[in-house]
Amino acid sequence: MAKHQFQTEIGQLLKLMTHSLYSNKEIFIRELVSNASDALDKFNYLSLTDEKFKADQWSGKVFIKLDKEDNSLTIGDNGIGMNETDLMDHLGTIAKSGTKAFMENLTGDAKKDSNLIGQFGVGFYSVFMVADKVDVISKKAGEEQAYMFSTDGTGEYEVKPVTKEEHGTIIYIKLKEDEKEFLDKWRTQEVVKKYSNHIAYPIMLHYSEEETEGEGDEATTKMVNKSEQINAATALWTLSKSELKKDDYVEFYKTLAHGDDEPLTYLHNRVEGANEFTTLFYIPKTAPMDMYRADYEAGVKLYVKRVFITDDNKELLPPYLRFVKGIIDSEDLPLNVSRELLQENRILANIKQNSTKKILQAIKKLSGEEADTFIEQYNRVIKEGIYTDHVNKELLLDIVKYKSSTEEGLVSFEEYISRGDSEKKEIYYIVGEDEKVLRNSPLLEAYKKANIEVLIMDDKEVDSIVTPMIGAYKEWNLKDITSIEAPDSKTEEEKEEISKEFKSLTDKIKEVLGEEVKEVKTSTRLTSSPSCVLKDSSDPMAGMAAMFAQMGQEMPEIPLILEINPDHEMIKKLDTLDDESLFSDLSWILLDSAKLSEGLEPKDKGAFAQRVASLATKAL
Repeated sequence: MAKHQFQTEIGQLLKLMTHSLYSNKEIFIRELVSNASDALDKFNYLSLTDEKFKADQWSGKVFIKLDKEDNSLTIGDNGIGMNETDLMDHLGTIAKSGTKAFMENLTGDAKKDSNLIGQFGVGFYSVFMVADKVDVISKKAGEEQAYMFSTDGTGEYEVKPVTKEEHGTIIYIKLKEDEKEFLDKWRTQEVVKKYSNHIAYPIMLHYSEEETEGEGDEATTKMVNKSEQINAATALWTLSKSELKKDDYVEFYKTLAHGDDEPLTYLHNRVEGANEFTTLFYIPKTAPMDMYRADYEAGVKLYVKRVFITDDNKELLPPYLRFVKGIIDSEDLPLNVSRELLQENRILANIKQNSTKKILQAIKKLSGEEADTFIEQYNRVIKEGIYTDHVNKELLLDIVKYKSSTEEGLVSFEEYISRGDSEKKEIYYIVGEDEKVLRNSPLLEAYKKANIEVLIMDDKEVDSIVTPMIGAYKEWNLKDITSIEAPDSKTEEEKEEISKEFKSLTDKIKEVLGEEVKEVKTSTRLTSSPSCVLKDSSDPMAGMAAMFAQMGQEMPEIPLILEINPDHEMIKKLDTLDDESLFSDLSWILLDSAKLSEGLEPKDKGAFAQRVASLATKAL
């Protein structure tokens, strides 16, 4: 058979596996055993639902064979197997762009990078950390022909037909000379117990061991072939919580997550009643790398009565909980339920609703460092949930946190209202792209003077859409400070008097600026800045910003309101200025500098720069 070239990214990956990740090379056993378990799960489903396989007296198993003489290790299973196309698709290429993303996300830290292997579905290639040559012999269930995939990991592979009696896969690994540690029974057993103890199928270890018969001069030594099961082979989620320790949960998580990190938290529940099901969910400490990719991998596996059904159904949990990993095992769903029917299944809908609530309640209970870690990793995706999940909106609002104008770190809505004005019952916020710009916004001056807390929402892409639709939290209305009157100690009569005093000035500035501003008026919100700009909340277009953002369209430009500070020295001098040209320049500078303070750009940046240069020259 002709030889084939590996996909470019895989060639790079093989090189990486051989060199960069070498310090954590034992994970190749974890990855290959995990792949074997998945293959067994898939055939187990067929054996119970497909008439062609129901008659088979099948029992799933994984085996590991150690051959010291040949310097080889073999891992095999009697699962669903692969045909020629499968071998080339799964081992010769990677269909999705996951490999490229994997390469881009490497940190240079061997331990961290090895944890990425499973996330990106490139676990098979970890074998090249220890292998000189690999042969994958596989026969797909229901097909007659078996095939062998062979490579030394240098850039080429070969696929050819071979003979194999039983369906399943055998991976023959010719070890490098300095990798003999994996031919030691105790070393291999240690790795399996560490990563794969709760694989639901027995893992049999085949090895040879010297035995001595007789005593003294008559003693003879010979090699004896032995075989023993080296894992518990119990589906962990089926055990009661009283039988399990934290270490059991953690080790099982590592098999699901294909990594060495511990989970942030986990929850194990059995529900009885109209619907019976068991769930075991984990929240990773670190968000999955593909969390914001359209082709993200679902982290939850669905079982029916311990029989694996699917691991790629994105309807098992709401999309905003796509970071959750774990198991759902139903007693009520039919084994042969189709993936299409799953989406509309009432039983699964009940499981989804129950699971979502349990997960959110567990997140809400997090405290201290664990709560901080969660918010650091998942705050944005929780905002996504606020927008999409109206049933659990209140729970999600209890979890989400924001930066504050008065407090260190992030604060919750609950913390905000505990300090707020219980009579007004208003939560103030400002939205933008840059935290520094928002904190220095002139619009905050009046709130700082009055010692009123404002939430700083600097994820504009999300916050500008999500926050307006929240409306209220526990009867406290959310108020965007860019579209409301600022707190002020002056009476309405005093404000009216100031407005009249400066009317000729505001009219003159409006005449200069024309249609660039909707209105020019005196401000009560400014203390140190000469001017600010804000939206007109009465403008019908202003309320449509979120709708335009959802549609992926730019918001039509709406003229802003320019407010000037009557107490500022610049404004007082401007009111008495006779130089028309200078007055015009200063009017434009009032507008453009106010825009810059809010992270907006002047309409004519060149003209702005020229005006500033001209004024600076006159001042020298």
